[in-house]
Amino acid sequence: MSTEIEVRPATVFEDVRALVGPQRPDASVCWCLSYRIPSKVNNAMRGQERGAFVAKLLDDGPLGVLAYRDDVPVGWAAVAPRADTTFARNRKIPHVDDLPVWSVWCIRVRPGHRGQGISHALIQGAVGYARDHGAPALEAYPLDNGEARVDQTMAYAGLRANFEAAGFRWAADTTSVLNGHPRVLLRHDLTQDLD
Repeated sequence: MSTEIEVRPATVFEDVRALVGPQRPDASVCWCLSYRIPSKVNNAMRGQERGAFVAKLLDDGPLGVLAYRDDVPVGWAAVAPRADTTFARNRKIPHVDDLPVWSVWCIRVRPGHRGQGISHALIQGAVGYARDHGAPALEAYPLDNGEARVDQTMAYAGLRANFEAAGFRWAADTTSVLNGHPRVLLRHDLTQDLD
């Protein structure tokens, strides 16, 4: 198996579905919409409605980035302007300033591919994607788990150490807790990379 990981904008519905869609067609999973759309809209959808909604969103452009190994999608990162997400109104995740930042809020790696650097590649890919689209900074809201193990189903927010390794720095504490771990607001200044 090749170890080469390529990160590309998430434009292909079937590839997005492979990472965030259900394993069974009748299952109701989040499709990574929980922070992208108002909860009232998200909660009203059932079964395959979320997948159809994601397909329609893709008509307007990528919803983040995907990691590929040998052209097989193996990882996902949701990336968008914070103003276009529910983080714009989230009371537990503070606004540091009025900068029109982007957010990366979901990192997923397929079982069988974990522990191979894919989440690191996804974070770097999210940074590049946000920079290429004019974002002055990229925020993340990962778990501050220290050395504690994290349940894989709750690790979607990412881990503080992984984001810090990619150049993100602490910007604020939050009052958000996920699976018993506090979340912190980390920020990557993208303007410094333009010098």
